[in-house]
Amino acid sequence: MKRVLSLLCTGVILTAMVSCSLDEDGYAITDMWVGFGMYYLDATGGMGCSIQLDDGNRIIPVSSDVYLGRYEDSSRVLVNYTILGDIVRSEAIQGYYVKINSMRDILLKGILELTWANEDSIGNDPIIVRNAWLTGNLLNFELKYRGGNNIHYINLVKKPGETIHEQPVELELRHNDNGDTWNIPFAAFVSFDLSVLKVEGRDSTRFRVTATDYDGTLYSEEGVYTYNGQ
Repeated sequence: MKRVLSLLCTGVILTAMVSCSLDEDGYAITDMWVGFGMYYLDATGGMGCSIQLDDGNRIIPVSSDVYLGRYEDSSRVLVNYTILGDIVRSEAIQGYYVKINSMRDILLKGILELTWANEDSIGNDPIIVRNAWLTGNLLNFELKYRGGNNIHYINLVKKPGETIHEQPVELELRHNDNGDTWNIPFAAFVSFDLSVLKVEGRDSTRFRVTATDYDGTLYSEEGVYTYNGQ
């Protein structure tokens, strides 16, 4: 996209460096890193799982302050971790052994086809797009919205009659606040799988995303989903 789909946040972000105490591999054991990634059940992992970070690195937990068994295979996560050492078993694997300090689920959905039957449940309430970026097959958003106690639903929809052969493909970010109050500001991350936009014989798909905020201002940005062999 012209201003927001610039691969923001796809790297691992250094969030704290508060000690000079180093482990045997030269990492400060109190440094913490934060990154988005995909959580996979992995028998070769130290705790039966591994996380493929958006920056291409793989991290294998060998210690954790959170219960990792609650996460399902192929979950989208935002993870805070401390590096304990390099993975050295294979030159093909780039990454680290880590301690998980905290981890949270990130909503991961596909693109929904808008129909007369689901129009009401999808809703058309305001939503604020603070940031957006592409990572592989995923289109990621940082969103703001207002609410109270009700559950809110976020969807990325393809309009009726819209085909992936007509480009840019028109997509709309839709919000259903379920009649909630607007008392409290909330923020959320959500990721959408763009795989259904792949066109045989091409290596990329152009798309446009729109959304409407609380002032009635239209958010509209274009992007290019490049398959990269995925």
